[in-house]
Amino acid sequence: MIRRAPSDENDAARPAELGLRKIIHVDMDAFFASVEQRDNPELQGKPVAVGGAGGRGVVAAASYEARKFGVRSAMPSVTAQRLCPDLVFVRPRFDAYKEASRQIRRVFEHYTPVIEPLSLDEAYLDVTDDRLGIGSATRIAELIRQEIRAKTRLTASAGVSYNKFLAKLASDQNKPDGLCVIRPGEGAQFVAGLPIRRFHGVGPKAEERMQKLGIATGADLAAKDLAFLRAHFGSMADYLFRAARGIDLRPVAAHRIRKSVGGERTFSEDIGSGARLRETLENIIDIVWERIEAAGARGRTVTLKLKFTDFQIMTRATSQPDYVSGKAEFGRLARALLEAELPLRGPIRLMGLTLSGLEGAEEEKPPRDEAQLRLL
Repeated sequence: MIRRAPSDENDAARPAELGLRKIIHVDMDAFFASVEQRDNPELQGKPVAVGGAGGRGVVAAASYEARKFGVRSAMPSVTAQRLCPDLVFVRPRFDAYKEASRQIRRVFEHYTPVIEPLSLDEAYLDVTDDRLGIGSATRIAELIRQEIRAKTRLTASAGVSYNKFLAKLASDQNKPDGLCVIRPGEGAQFVAGLPIRRFHGVGPKAEERMQKLGIATGADLAAKDLAFLRAHFGSMADYLFRAARGIDLRPVAAHRIRKSVGGERTFSEDIGSGARLRETLENIIDIVWERIEAAGARGRTVTLKLKFTDFQIMTRATSQPDYVSGKAEFGRLARALLEAELPLRGPIRLMGLTLSGLEGAEEEKPPRDEAQLRLL
């Protein structure tokens, strides 16, 4: 079911015959940290965290050496330091990351014009009709990984499948520096064997809730009918029903103009006190502003998202006549949104921030299926 770089290039011709697509999801390995280790030989082999050390600092990215200690992105720096006393903190260098990202994008364009970037280090590629007439999505993924390594001295992992949902799952399967292929007819079986936490959108609290309902794997989820899922998971039910069967109808949106930049955190424990909410918000401000800078984005609207323990979602937004001028203004607007809602009606399990109203976003036309399928 899971294969590393099959040698038979004709195997990948079947998706087109079946009316399916050939999708590659490329995800760079520990991208920010890997760039730092590449550019500074003294960091190679050491646990590295990109971000601010101490105080209210947050880990933006962690090397694989650091991940062995449990260090993860979005983690408070003080927690990361406690887990890994030898952790080396490096301030972000977004110009270096953007340049590496541009090199990677040029590699993609050599093989297909149908590219949907998700971030500086991640993208979907539709290679159903590839530029070089190679025909095999697996072979193209191999060549892309080889070319990225040769031109950037960085490693990439790739997933190959017949839809975006499966390709993204596959790219994470053999990290780092790995390749995984899920062929037509294998999607449902592949998903069946996955722990439920591997599904996008299923955080620790949702996983705990599913465990109590007897749902630990994709197979357990697929055994539940849509009525059951809707009764227990509301608006998330349709996504879970499709995902458990390996279904995703979204096209690779090659010309999508980014409408927003944001981030969110799902908590291991529910948060209700004002002090903890404010502290968490400060961490998210740091994380999201770094992403905004990395994307070179300018926007007018700041949105706060809160998900309560009953899975109800509340959003509050404020829009400015001019673009948000910097991190200080972004933080001030975010804090004002939270303060206006305190005290909350109950504890929350997730908090997020988004900057939208970006330059050029008004030109975008949403894909037909985006409203129903955006969670996949």
